[in-house]
Amino acid sequence: MSARKRGTAVPTSAAPASAVVPAASLIPADAPFPKAAKVALGMPQLRKNLAHATGTIRAKRAKVAGELDDWEHLRDSAAAIKADVQHRLPELAIEFERNAIAAGATVHWARDGAEANRIAVRIVREAGAEEVVKVKSMATQEIELNEYFEAQGLRAFETDLAELIVQLAEDRPSHILVPAIHYNRTEIRDIFDQRMGDAPAGLTDDPAALAEAARLHLRRRFLSAKVAVSGANFAVAETGSLVVVESEGNGRMCLTMPETLISIVGIEKLLPRFEDLEVFMQLLPRSSTGERMNPYTSVWTGSREGDGPRDVHVILLDNGRTRVLEDEVGRQALSCIRCSACLNVCPVYERTGGHAYGHVYPGPIGAILAPQLEPGRHDDLPYASSLCGACYEVCPVKIDIPEVLVHLRQQGPHAAGEQAAMGAAKAVMARPRLWRTALRAARLGSLPWRRKGFVRRLPWPGSRWTVSRDLPVPPKEDFRSWWKERQR
Repeated sequence: MSARKRGTAVPTSAAPASAVVPAASLIPADAPFPKAAKVALGMPQLRKNLAHATGTIRAKRAKVAGELDDWEHLRDSAAAIKADVQHRLPELAIEFERNAIAAGATVHWARDGAEANRIAVRIVREAGAEEVVKVKSMATQEIELNEYFEAQGLRAFETDLAELIVQLAEDRPSHILVPAIHYNRTEIRDIFDQRMGDAPAGLTDDPAALAEAARLHLRRRFLSAKVAVSGANFAVAETGSLVVVESEGNGRMCLTMPETLISIVGIEKLLPRFEDLEVFMQLLPRSSTGERMNPYTSVWTGSREGDGPRDVHVILLDNGRTRVLEDEVGRQALSCIRCSACLNVCPVYERTGGHAYGHVYPGPIGAILAPQLEPGRHDDLPYASSLCGACYEVCPVKIDIPEVLVHLRQQGPHAAGEQAAMGAAKAVMARPRLWRTALRAARLGSLPWRRKGFVRRLPWPGSRWTVSRDLPVPPKEDFRSWWKERQR
């Protein structure tokens, strides 16, 4: 494992360990975003940690992306490849299955998370194991595999440094790439000291010391594990190969040492050809960690005697993805390569963190993916955006997140009221005399609710707007009156 994990450390001095309070325990997972965000905004250390980490990653990404003259061409190519995948997903999935089986893997199909979990438990038990080591995987978080394993009497040990921190703290991840981004290094030292069990005495918050403690803690797991679980960054239909990119080497240990390997892969991770990796392997490390090249890229195709796991299983996961595919606008979310660049530039995420979103996928991508994967839940997330467009500008596969946000808002529970309000505004603004009358009425009508240049809270139904927004006081003089006065 590397000596540093990007985004998890803020320079501090050693201090006595204090009781660890997981952020997840302070921000309820089932709270609607406005209420959860309000709690997060009242946590100054959380905001400080987030601002430092996202600012650092944002600057590094901008630097290395700017080094490539063909950056925009790469983005266009990636978007085209992903669009092709979405149009040919069934045939590509079957092609992947055929080639993976030919290479010695066993392929399973899972309609939802429950089915994927049951398959995984069965494989672990058939291997005679009671615990597994895990490579960082968003898909396994999505289906709550760790929790299901625990309910079945099995143990799953996270080996990514940030995931290990979150697991030891009994917390939830708050970032796609850096799950422990909401902790600084003193807090991490306290977690290790209180929860790791075999943490060395006198552990400091020096990054190298923390990494060494984690390395020693995990070494026994790597050497004794019979079964490993992973996801995949990409699945290549042409060859039946899976690809994992990572920065610490823990993934390489999990993917090569155990006898049995279970990879749970969302069907949207498919790529048609092996040569398509050339595009994504330039985009992903620059967009995620601000590196020109990620330290570890593992590619495996089935199994081979004497080379890695002998029993390789791939679970192709749907879990709502084919339903998302039916929406011609919303399906853009399936192009996501989980780089988290959109989180690092989002002004909303930077101030609230990931827990406020109440879903494993936070930030701008979560705001468009979560409501589609779980219809009827997270309908407030498309409103967790200023529609500034920064997420689209940095997305390596050119997902037009603002377009999808507006699209989902038009389908949400507030759509009818919002459309009625916009329709009324259009009718008024299209008639100059009526518009001037409305402005005068607004200036007079807002007097009781004005506070320091803003209308803080309107009566119902206007209160639905001002509950989370400050409304500027209507100007004393509109532009038409100003212009008319100066033309005399």
